[in-house]
Amino acid sequence: MQRYDLRHLKADFYDRMEEILNEMSPGEVGIFMFEIGDFSPVHESAKKIKEWGHELMNSLKYNEVDWTIVVKKKAGQ
Repeated sequence: MQRYDLRHLKADFYDRMEEILNEMSPGEVGIFMFEIGDFSPVHESAKKIKEWGHELMNSLKYNEVDWTIVVKKKAGQ
Protein backbone atom coordinates (compact mmCIF):
# COMPACT_ATOMS: atom_id res chain seq x y z
CA MET A 1 0.00 0.00 0.00
CA GLN A 2 1.35 3.37 -1.00
CA ARG A 3 0.10 6.92 -0.55
CA TYR A 4 -0.03 9.31 -3.50
CA ASP A 5 -0.29 13.04 -2.80
CA LEU A 6 -2.11 14.68 -5.70
CA ARG A 7 -3.00 17.89 -3.87
CA HIS A 8 -0.54 19.95 -5.91
CA LEU A 9 -2.63 19.19 -9.05
CA LYS A 10 -5.69 20.91 -7.54
CA ALA A 11 -8.84 19.77 -9.45
CA ASP A 12 -6.84 18.36 -12.37
CA PHE A 13 -5.69 15.11 -10.71
CA TYR A 14 -7.80 12.48 -12.52
CA ASP A 15 -5.31 11.74 -15.33
CA ARG A 16 -2.48 11.26 -12.86
CA MET A 17 -4.61 9.07 -10.62
CA GLU A 18 -5.52 6.86 -13.59
CA GLU A 19 -1.84 6.71 -14.61
CA ILE A 20 -0.85 5.54 -11.13
CA LEU A 21 -3.63 2.95 -11.04
CA ASN A 22 -2.48 1.58 -14.39
CA GLU A 23 1.04 1.17 -12.95
CA MET A 24 -0.16 -0.62 -9.80
CA SER A 25 -0.20 -4.41 -9.55
CA PRO A 26 -3.58 -6.23 -9.59
CA GLY A 27 -4.97 -6.38 -6.06
CA GLU A 28 -2.70 -3.58 -4.84
CA VAL A 29 -4.19 -0.82 -2.70
CA GLY A 30 -3.36 2.87 -3.11
CA ILE A 31 -4.23 5.87 -0.97
CA PHE A 32 -4.85 9.07 -2.93
CA MET A 33 -4.98 12.56 -1.41
CA PHE A 34 -6.49 15.50 -3.30
CA GLU A 35 -8.02 18.93 -2.69
CA ILE A 36 -11.80 18.91 -2.45
CA GLY A 37 -12.64 22.52 -3.29
CA ASP A 38 -16.40 22.47 -3.94
CA PHE A 39 -16.74 18.72 -3.22
CA SER A 40 -17.30 17.86 -6.89
CA PRO A 41 -13.93 16.02 -7.03
CA VAL A 42 -15.21 13.66 -4.32
CA HIS A 43 -18.15 12.54 -6.45
CA GLU A 44 -16.18 12.59 -9.68
CA SER A 45 -13.31 10.50 -8.30
CA ALA A 46 -15.73 7.84 -7.01
CA LYS A 47 -17.44 7.78 -10.41
CA LYS A 48 -14.13 7.43 -12.27
CA ILE A 49 -12.85 4.66 -9.99
CA LYS A 50 -16.01 2.68 -10.77
CA GLU A 51 -15.72 3.43 -14.53
CA TRP A 52 -12.11 2.24 -14.52
CA GLY A 53 -13.23 -1.01 -12.90
CA HIS A 54 -11.51 -0.64 -9.53
CA GLU A 55 -12.87 -0.81 -5.98
CA LEU A 56 -13.30 2.31 -3.86
CA MET A 57 -12.62 0.98 -0.37
CA ASN A 58 -12.83 4.20 1.63
CA SER A 59 -13.40 7.91 1.14
CA LEU A 60 -12.94 10.43 3.92
CA LYS A 61 -12.20 14.02 4.71
CA TYR A 62 -8.56 14.43 5.74
CA ASN A 63 -8.73 18.03 6.94
CA GLU A 64 -10.57 21.22 5.96
CA VAL A 65 -9.43 21.21 2.32
CA ASP A 66 -8.17 17.70 1.54
CA TRP A 67 -9.82 14.36 0.86
CA THR A 68 -8.41 10.84 0.95
CA ILE A 69 -9.64 7.82 -0.99
CA VAL A 70 -8.44 4.25 -0.72
CA VAL A 71 -8.60 2.30 -3.97
CA LYS A 72 -7.96 -1.37 -4.68
CA LYS A 73 -6.92 -2.21 -8.21
CA LYS A 74 -9.06 -5.06 -9.49
CA ALA A 75 -7.30 -8.33 -10.17
CA GLY A 76 -6.57 -8.95 -13.84
CA GLN A 77 -6.31 -5.30 -14.81
